[in-house]
Amino acid sequence: MRIAAAVLPWLVLAFSDPAHAQVEVRIGSASPLSGPGAHQGKDIENGARMAIDELNAKGVAVGGKQVKWVLLPEDDASDPKTGAAVAQKLVDARVAGVVGHLNSGTTVPASKIYHDAGIPQISPAATTPLYTSQGFNTAFRVVASDRLVGRTMANYAINTLKAKKIAVIDDRTAFGQGLADEFNRGVRRLGTAKIVSRQFTNDKASDFTAILTQIRSQDPDVVFYGGMDAVAGPMLKQMKALGMRAKLVSGDGICSEKLPQLAGDALGEDKVFCVVAGGVTGAEEARYAAFVERYRQRYKIPLQTYAPYAYDATMVLAGAMQQAGSAEPAKVLPLLAKIRHQGVTGTIAFDAKGDLRDAALTLYTYRQGKKVKLQVMR
Repeated sequence: MRIAAAVLPWLVLAFSDPAHAQVEVRIGSASPLSGPGAHQGKDIENGARMAIDELNAKGVAVGGKQVKWVLLPEDDASDPKTGAAVAQKLVDARVAGVVGHLNSGTTVPASKIYHDAGIPQISPAATTPLYTSQGFNTAFRVVASDRLVGRTMANYAINTLKAKKIAVIDDRTAFGQGLADEFNRGVRRLGTAKIVSRQFTNDKASDFTAILTQIRSQDPDVVFYGGMDAVAGPMLKQMKALGMRAKLVSGDGICSEKLPQLAGDALGEDKVFCVVAGGVTGAEEARYAAFVERYRQRYKIPLQTYAPYAYDATMVLAGAMQQAGSAEPAKVLPLLAKIRHQGVTGTIAFDAKGDLRDAALTLYTYRQGKKVKLQVMR
């Protein structure tokens, strides 16, 4: 708690400036900006930056004070130790809140550091149930957890894709293994399909010949992969080379705009099915589409996956500060816990653990090298 005490004087002094003075409120952004997941991590930074720039352009004040909103992005390299170091760096920089991290394996260890400092953390991507099961009042997320994703994809694989035999691969990360475990539970719960092979790789692997050869001998209808697109792309190429007919099913880690580049012609048509832990329907779709277009115009690249969630997480932090009339974390946290915010990814409100209430999932496939939305499920 010594860290939290160090943050408090800065906030109090900042908000005791004369009325005409501008207050600086720092928001941290933590995600991989290097390594295989850099495109997804940069997507998070870009989304958060869009929110920061919008807050500044609109002159959003806190507690009657003019505010200069500042984003402090940090590279956690998808590494738990680096993630912890980054978290401490952001605490030392006296951020008022953090948007991050991307990977479950970095989010969980970092969350302890933010909690000890009393700083709110909103993850736009981490789905492991462990994150919000630690009893930390500082931990929130704006996406669904693996329990919902795994159960939903098990149901889809069996009841829609009509899978009878399923193989499961995970990358041994907190995210990949956790998601695969939840998928397995979902398959067992339904009881009408069989897991014929359970294999493991790692998040830096590029050769899957041995595990895919074993899986091919079982002739599965579906291969479920728990991991990220940087591995899924080469895996799809090798599945094609081995003549495997199975469809690939996964979560939001592979559900990116970069997957077609990584998989090439192995992507196929309606061969890959993935779910993103969020989704909008009806009138909300126009708001989401407008954000996607603003993103494209600003960065001249397609949105990957997580930018809208990072944008919403930043806006939720700012909204809680406005309601609290302060950027002091101790005053913001109670308002954050009961906030209701209409974001580009839908209505955001948190349950007692910090999980998203009434979480939605969006199912996608790929056709002609493009990600195609199939349906939103709740």
